[in-house]
Amino acid sequence: MTDPLRDIGAAFDARAPQYDESAMHRSVATAVAGFVDLDGVSRVLDIATGTGLVLRALARRTKGLTLTGVDISPGMLDIARAELPDAAWIDAEAASIPIDDATIDLATCVTALHIIPSVARAAGEWSRVLRPGGRLVTATFAGAVPGGATAQRGGTPVSYPRDHTPYADPDALATSFQPAGFQLRRHTSWSDGVDTVLIAELERTPRR
Repeated sequence: MTDPLRDIGAAFDARAPQYDESAMHRSVATAVAGFVDLDGVSRVLDIATGTGLVLRALARRTKGLTLTGVDISPGMLDIARAELPDAAWIDAEAASIPIDDATIDLATCVTALHIIPSVARAAGEWSRVLRPGGRLVTATFAGAVPGGATAQRGGTPVSYPRDHTPYADPDALATSFQPAGFQLRRHTSWSDGVDTVLIAELERTPRR
């Protein structure tokens, strides 16, 4: 893991004990779980899973799914394991996932695109692990980012990318993911009156 990602992971370690207290994070996870199309889906991968809120919401919605979450924060993953022990939890970065090619039916990445240093590289990795016709569901802030532009690690500010512009509207999102072989299929929005989140489904098209 690169040093910037290690710092980001440590910053989220510090947030882990209070993360689930956020009504916004819980509500977005529930909205995403309600939005996804589970027809033909058995294997689900949640990228930058945090405390596993999305997978926990999916487990409540449908039994029998094979659930895997990846994150760079061991502290977040510890909580995820405690809350959903039947899922697989992997300490890995979004652009380097230790999962075989074409084995995932549905991948999700919720309110995390702005943290990933290279979404283009990560999108290529997600295309690799998804089967042809598999789906990617993203949720991205469509307005101002909540909170500041830095997190704290031992009192030291840790900066990370905060630009949502490439993912903040459907056309921009489609353009960002098209080079990795994704096509936008549908989208909706969620809002609590303060934050607005674009929820979108993209399909991994077969390679020619």
